[in-house]
Amino acid sequence: MRHSLFMARTVLVQNNNVEEACRLLNRILGKEEIFDQFRRTRYYEKPYQVRRRVNFEKCKAIYNEDMNRKIQFILRKNRVEPFPGCS
Repeated sequence: MRHSLFMARTVLVQNNNVEEACRLLNRILGKEEIFDQFRRTRYYEKPYQVRRRVNFEKCKAIYNEDMNRKIQFILRKNRVEPFPGCS
């Protein structure tokens, strides 16, 4: 029976393989951006650097949202013309 690899904040060690569990934990923490938050709060960040970072994150979120909307538009089904612009 396969168990879930992690539950909440607990990583299960299988077959005494601690290194694999550490890699899994690092991957989870990386995806949740906990490492980035830790690195940001480790040292003082000057106000202009905070503004630049926040503005960059906002621009990146807007870009990703727009790109995802365009991709979903292209991938939608039941189109009248399945390959627009190719005929």
